[in-house]
Amino acid sequence: MSEPVIKLQGVWKIFGTRIEEAMRAINESGISKAQVLEEFGCVVGIADCSFEVPRGEIFCVMGLSGSGKSTMVRHINRLIEPTSGQIEVLGLDVLALGGDKLRKLRAAQIGMVFQHMALFPHRTVRDNVAFPLQVQGQPKSKRWEVSQRCLSLVNLDGYEDRFPSELSGGMQQRVGLARALASDPEILLMDEPFSALDPLIRRQLQEQFMALSADLNKTTVFITHDLDEAIRIGSRIAIMKDGRIVQIGTPEEIVTNPIDDYVRDFVEGISTLKLIYAHSIMERIEDYRPHAGDDLEHAPRVSHDTDLSGLIDISTTTDQPIVITHDGTDVGVINKSVLLKGIKGGDN
Repeated sequence: MSEPVIKLQGVWKIFGTRIEEAMRAINESGISKAQVLEEFGCVVGIADCSFEVPRGEIFCVMGLSGSGKSTMVRHINRLIEPTSGQIEVLGLDVLALGGDKLRKLRAAQIGMVFQHMALFPHRTVRDNVAFPLQVQGQPKSKRWEVSQRCLSLVNLDGYEDRFPSELSGGMQQRVGLARALASDPEILLMDEPFSALDPLIRRQLQEQFMALSADLNKTTVFITHDLDEAIRIGSRIAIMKDGRIVQIGTPEEIVTNPIDDYVRDFVEGISTLKLIYAHSIMERIEDYRPHAGDDLEHAPRVSHDTDLSGLIDISTTTDQPIVITHDGTDVGVINKSVLLKGIKGGDN
């Protein structure tokens, strides 16, 4: 993993009037979130959250309502002050930044996209997108040039002079994304940006966002309550419960190796066809080496990163085993028996 762009270490946020007492009791006695509320009248927003996000990764944070995911993401740009812990962004100690430096970090290096973008109703689409550059004091010609480029990125050419009320919900979200991109930030913080949209439009925006992210190499923390969305777009996923991060892993790790019953309930019913790959099947199945006498000269060959769905498609067209390759070298064999074990998962 490359050097982290975002790093949280042991971050806590407690809301209330007896915060110091509550924090002391947590450290000394390990009392629960419910006990903190009962004994001190304080609410634990996030509890001992730690993670790192390397450059270019889409890091999804998901959980039920009230799990602390939105509270957590607002600590990254210090919209919320932590009770304790450490936060680093682009190598900077965020908690040590004064007002001007913090505002500069937010304006130039971090773009934020919310579920409801709160576009200025009296401003055109062009001016809405250009607003962050206006705050920075950029000249109008520069603002409009950048605005046009960002609108093209989100496929809104021709809508520059429209007002937000003239746009659909999905188009307004794209204006919000373009506005977040206008200052060319290193980091995007996205708090359930597509959750209020119809399923078809939501999927289209997910695809567009993934393409943009790959092209622009933005480091993204993406908040969602939808596991399907997290699996679809996330490089890794963090699952939260009661303010704590329960498990962090790739979509495959989360679905195939849930850490506890809470995560297991989350992933129950999720299809593994696009999440399990040939190399991971071989890691879990002992009998993946070629057998003596196997005639593999004309057997189909696929890359080690072929997913389970692709392997099943190939297996239906041949009675031969499938040879798995890596960098042009045969590294294993998956026959129908091994494939069935891969589909079933679990123990060898």
